[in-house]
Amino acid sequence: MRYFIKLAYNGKNYHGWQVQPDAVSIQEKINTAISTILRQEINIVGAGRTDAGVHASEMYAHFDIDYPLNDNFAYKLNAILPDDIVIINVQQVHKDAHARFDATSRSYEYKIWLGRNPFLLETSWQLHHQKLNIELMNQAAEILYQYEDFECFSKVKTDVNTFNCTITNAKWVLNGHELTFHISANRFLRNMVRAIVGTLIEVGLGKITIDDFKKIIESKNRSNAGVSVPAKGLFLTKVIYDYI
Repeated sequence: MRYFIKLAYNGKNYHGWQVQPDAVSIQEKINTAISTILRQEINIVGAGRTDAGVHASEMYAHFDIDYPLNDNFAYKLNAILPDDIVIINVQQVHKDAHARFDATSRSYEYKIWLGRNPFLLETSWQLHHQKLNIELMNQAAEILYQYEDFECFSKVKTDVNTFNCTITNAKWVLNGHELTFHISANRFLRNMVRAIVGTLIEVGLGKITIDDFKKIIESKNRSNAGVSVPAKGLFLTKVIYDYI
């Protein structure tokens, strides 16, 4: 039997989603919790691999077990997991369902606080003095719809067969002092969102033009794009499946 886990986490204290030697990860914590409850080794498969310090308000993972789980399984998991990892629900799916390969869309938000806010230090990038032209940043963001190859925004050393992604939403929304970048696509490359945000910020600061932004994408060269913004402002917010 295959089960999907829907969860959320604050990534501050973790070296990303994926299990890795000599570092604490979200996947490792959940593997240990499930294995402890079920008294057998369980290794979950996640919908993606968020980097160190990145958060998720909605993430999915799957695992297999030979027998049906009790209705209170999510409650048991939450009882032994750290407070910064929360299981929202656990549900049975068809045996071929796959948390990673079956996801048809993923959405991220990047949160910037314009000013200082001591209560949001862990979950936003705070810009104290810079003045941003948000209208220009949104004009540049719309250019992303015109392209599919985003190698310029990908980490250089990454093992992928293609740098092509289909972006379906990319926009900045200002609400008071909170500036949020919303982006959705069928898939994302490693470090892609943080590099896009860093480059759009350069547009907003007047360091590069919209035409420069186009040339950066067409160059397919990561060194031409902007800096990767801090991980703490990035949230995975939505993963969509046809059957959930």
